[in-house]
Amino acid sequence: MSSPVRQMTHRRLPPLPGVAPHRRQTQRSPAADMVITGVTCNPALVPHHSSRSVHSSSTMYARSPDLQPETVTQFLFDNPDFLDSFVQQHVHEDKIRQWSQRKHKVQGHNPVALTNGDLIKDQRSNWKNCVQSKKWRILQDLTKDNTTNKARVFTELAACAAESVNADGHNLYLVDEQNQLFLASKSSRNQRAPTACVGRIEPRTSLPAYVAYTKESLLTNSLLGDPRFPLGMGVETERGVSAIAVPLLHGNNLILGVVELYRNYGSMPFSPEEEEVAEMMLVWADICMEYVEMYNSMMKQRKLNDFLLAVTKSIFQDIVSMDTVIMKIMNYAKKLVIADRASLFLVDTKSRELYARIFDTGRVEEHIPQKEIRFPMDRGVAGHVASTGEVLNIADAYTDSRFNRDVDLQTGYRTKSILCMPIYNRGNIIGVVQMVNKIDGVFTKADEESFETFAIYCGLALHHAKLYDKIRRSEQKYRVAVEVLSYHSQCNDEEYMLTKNVPIPSDIPDILDYDYSPWAIDSDHKPVYVLYMMRDIFKMHSQRFDLDDMIRFTLTVRKNYRNVPYHNWAHAFSVAHAMFTVIKTSEHRFTPIECLALYVACLCHDLDHRGKTNAFMVKSASPLAAIYSTSTMEHHHFNHTVTILQNEGHNIFKHLTSAEYKQILSDIRHCILATDLALFFANRSRLQDIADKGEFSWDNADHRRLVMANSMTAADLCSMYKPWKLQVQLVDVIMEEFWQQGDQEKIKIGYVQNPIMDRDKVNELPESQVGFLVGICLPCYEVMAQILPETKPMVNGAVANLKKWRELADKEALEKEKEKEREKQTEETQDEVIKEPPVTKPSDDVNVTSEKSTLLPADVLDDSASDTSFLAADKPLPDPPSGRTSNTSVPSEKTVLSSQSEESR
Repeated sequence: MSSPVRQMTHRRLPPLPGVAPHRRQTQRSPAADMVITGVTCNPALVPHHSSRSVHSSSTMYARSPDLQPETVTQFLFDNPDFLDSFVQQHVHEDKIRQWSQRKHKVQGHNPVALTNGDLIKDQRSNWKNCVQSKKWRILQDLTKDNTTNKARVFTELAACAAESVNADGHNLYLVDEQNQLFLASKSSRNQRAPTACVGRIEPRTSLPAYVAYTKESLLTNSLLGDPRFPLGMGVETERGVSAIAVPLLHGNNLILGVVELYRNYGSMPFSPEEEEVAEMMLVWADICMEYVEMYNSMMKQRKLNDFLLAVTKSIFQDIVSMDTVIMKIMNYAKKLVIADRASLFLVDTKSRELYARIFDTGRVEEHIPQKEIRFPMDRGVAGHVASTGEVLNIADAYTDSRFNRDVDLQTGYRTKSILCMPIYNRGNIIGVVQMVNKIDGVFTKADEESFETFAIYCGLALHHAKLYDKIRRSEQKYRVAVEVLSYHSQCNDEEYMLTKNVPIPSDIPDILDYDYSPWAIDSDHKPVYVLYMMRDIFKMHSQRFDLDDMIRFTLTVRKNYRNVPYHNWAHAFSVAHAMFTVIKTSEHRFTPIECLALYVACLCHDLDHRGKTNAFMVKSASPLAAIYSTSTMEHHHFNHTVTILQNEGHNIFKHLTSAEYKQILSDIRHCILATDLALFFANRSRLQDIADKGEFSWDNADHRRLVMANSMTAADLCSMYKPWKLQVQLVDVIMEEFWQQGDQEKIKIGYVQNPIMDRDKVNELPESQVGFLVGICLPCYEVMAQILPETKPMVNGAVANLKKWRELADKEALEKEKEKEREKQTEETQDEVIKEPPVTKPSDDVNVTSEKSTLLPADVLDDSASDTSFLAADKPLPDPPSGRTSNTSVPSEKTVLSSQSEESR
């Protein structure tokens, strides 16, 4: 671009005196009164046009012989207000900025051309106004770069200040941690090569040191000879004569640095207004720096968060072993603080030693597990950190007495800087991470803070890795235990072959009678009878089956029933027979899957029963109660059934489709859970209500499931409708199991929670049996007969037994009344006794009975004990002797509990 003087021919200038247009003006222009000294103008040269034409004519003054560039220049010097008004109204600020930049590039100023100081002053004032209105742009330019740091911000800001006052050069000095000034940047090539450190902040040394000491800006036009800073500028220069030094202050009046602006020989000295402009520019240093520091802090925290998130994902998503976690921690730790090598030592609290198996060798095969090393916790840098919990940041390892040089001597590696930090978990030190040799210097406070956060995640990762190792070892132990138990809980080949060689009968007489005694079957023959009934159910609906699987399944089920008095294999066989009788004799409409599920559920409904009630399992804090909060034993029975089915060669349902397999498992679960009498009352009530209203339908799946649930309870209580002499013996066995639980309760808690389980209250047995038959058994059998009339024998048998128990209860009540009368007579006799009572001989008609004498009448016992062959179970049941307490017992544990709960209701 040409010079401003050359452009004057293309700019609109106000008319000079004597050349105004020949038209009447309503308002005089300020330029009309302007006088150009020594200039004579010819009015005839001005054409008769409008004022717009006059201003738009750019060549008329060029044609005038009297109008020369020097004339225009002199006119502008004599009329500065006109120039100021013209520039503000007609010159864009971008053009002004271009002029300023072009002038700044010129080395030195022309003192001849700038002879009027007022003009320079006005130019500075205009520039200052421009800077004040555009500060936000400067701030945006300084802070938009993500890599901005303190030195860069101050360098850019110093350059802006130097440009705003047209300085020939500038220097930026920053304050380090030792309170010394060092040169951060310079702009002039004429300066000699400076040293990094300028000096301490104190007076009577250099200009920047003096300004940093006073914390006030200073303008000087005599750099040499000032006693306040005899050394002159902080950086030696041969041409600098005028300088402005402005301190960079933090909000709390803390000195951050000094900006030094200077002009060389041949340039105009700085003015006070230029000092003001520089101060106004640099006052934003604190704001810019605080913004940049805040931004950098946020970006640093964001990067740290992203880093920690990557660490968490990498470690916790792939916890294979402790060694894998340690290798990942070491790799990420090196990346975090940019270290050359890393080590991780774990704490052995028992031996108070540190140990490690993974070492960072710095080679390709680094992090390979090696032989474990151990050393006491009171040795070395890592030992000191593990013992005290102190964070050590050592800049020179060889100057620290805690550093062990033997490792460097053996490996040839030179250790320089060390950052060692403890790893905590739940307030205890579990390890130590040691970083060696920061690549770009020494470890800083920022490294400590970042690594402290990282150490928290390391503690969590190591803790979970230890737990994973424990779980993995426990899982292996569990698999071994399951393998051993499976071997002993499954039928062996000898048992399998013995059963397979016994032919399954084609017909068993009287097996469909409700009075049939399953307990009369020998224990070794029960599996054959089970196979007979299961095969019959499979064939009823043309279902495919594998006889070998059925044999293994049956024998394994028998093996998984414990040797308890009542809830054993004989009980399971009797319940399965009762359900088989219902399925074969009644005109039901169960589906083939439902029939098979009912029979298998009865066979497995008490698998692994411990002879204890659910309440006892919960109150004794059994592990089963921790797994299953409700229907504890029933859930265990079903899960044990599924476990047996999953054994090789035991899946009797393998020929079913996937949908049928899911359905039969669901039905088996429903049936086994229904044997919990806590669920019986609600199920029976719903079924009774549906039957009474005449709404029952076999096509309704929910109605069928209610019948299945009620049928399971009826089969489970099958002993209650068996013939009287058989039931008496079964009650005896049931009571023995309850009394054993009562004995354990006396030992553990000091009393028996349920009176029926107390051996000392055996005389209450008939009354409890009456309540049980009336409250549970008969309602169950009656609703069964209402839906399935063919099951009426259940009701008849229970009614007959109820009559017997009522007779015994009445006799017991009569005996209680007689006992009360005898006690009353004894008390009256004691009141009339004299000091020396006569000696009485025992009467011949007084019968002394043992406290363990039987409760039931002799004729009942003789009748029931005349033939005990029908009770041939896994464990023979002895006949009750006359001198021993009768083992007459109550129904199963579930029936007793439910009877008590029904009475409470």
